[in-house]
Amino acid sequence: MYVADSRASGTAPVSAEPAVRPPAGRRRAVGSTVFALGTVSLITDVSSEMVTAVLPLYLVAGLGLSPLGFGLLDGVYNGFSALVRLVGGRFADSGGGRHKTVAVIGYGLSALCKPLLLLAGTLPLIGAVLAADRTGKGLRTAPRDALISLSSTPETRGRAFGVHRAMDTAGALLGPLVAFLILRWTVDGYDAVFTVSFCVAVLGVVVLLLFVPRTRGSAPDPAPRSPEGIHWKPLARPTVCATLLGLATVSDAFVYLILQRQLGVPERWFALLPLGTAAAFLLLAAPLGRLSDRVGAWPVFVGGHVALLAVYALLLTHAHSPALPCAVLLLHGTFYAATDGVLMAAASAGIPEGRRSSGLAVVQTGQAAARFGCSLGFGAAWTAWGDRTAVSAAAVLLIGGVTAVCLLRPAPTKATA
Repeated sequence: MYVADSRASGTAPVSAEPAVRPPAGRRRAVGSTVFALGTVSLITDVSSEMVTAVLPLYLVAGLGLSPLGFGLLDGVYNGFSALVRLVGGRFADSGGGRHKTVAVIGYGLSALCKPLLLLAGTLPLIGAVLAADRTGKGLRTAPRDALISLSSTPETRGRAFGVHRAMDTAGALLGPLVAFLILRWTVDGYDAVFTVSFCVAVLGVVVLLLFVPRTRGSAPDPAPRSPEGIHWKPLARPTVCATLLGLATVSDAFVYLILQRQLGVPERWFALLPLGTAAAFLLLAAPLGRLSDRVGAWPVFVGGHVALLAVYALLLTHAHSPALPCAVLLLHGTFYAATDGVLMAAASAGIPEGRRSSGLAVVQTGQAAARFGCSLGFGAAWTAWGDRTAVSAAAVLLIGGVTAVCLLRPAPTKATA
């Protein structure tokens, strides 16, 4: 690796720093920037997933929140970033490209929130801390994905996002394991988890500062734009599709809580449930990314949501077979592997370089806002009618969403380098 700013000399504006792009003779390879960002995401996900793995049980069993109260907090945790993604994306594209600067601010803010969980013991305080943490995630996500897109060729974007998501998921695999070990070996387990999570998050920020290169600006974009500065035509259908399906995407935490209650999993083992999802995601992210480069992103994206529909069907069986959690977690990981990076690779195709971060933020905002609404609705339905009715409603919504996306899916767009 190399120190990020060691080649920052030169003032001529170009579409992206030459060092960020893979050499001409290695167009099929994944660039060093992708691996550097993957390392940052791996470390950061160890930190964030340590908290995510214990948070549902901490809130529901430890603080006694109802499913509705947890749904509100989970909606904040997963959907609040929708309010700031557009701001982060727009700022990252302004001033000649500030992708790394905005990403550092976002990662740093999330890191600072980890120790604050030690002080928050009430619903409003925890909600405020989670909102600040998700603000950091909202700021960093679009600039990070723009850096991945800009460092890749149009023919290898699916692979690049797949490799990054695989590295990211390696952290998601390690995080719950670390949390599980801390809970078993310490007296004040939750406090220790939050403290170690903060230390790991700081390490991720340091790696980002040292090893991820900056872009040196973007060439002026001659095409006409909307008043907000974004090309809306190529973004309309991807955003609508992501939003429709996000309305039926039940939060991971609810999936794990239903499995825990349905199978009677002891509380001390709860933190290990996300490992199954993460393991499947890790193994399948890169292969499905390559598949999307060959057959197209949208068939893979829709197939991922069919896997999520199978998850809902298995949760509705109320079976007590030992194979049930394995099947649910395998399909859950397949869903993420087929949708997360694939959506960003597909949306990148129609967005000019100078607006890449802003454009991706539009798609991410629609998806995050929809998932926020799904968390609130699912928590309310569970509280009022029980988990089975809530899952049934989500399955019906997902069937409708998949049908709509099959009719509305974007036509193949000419890739933008």
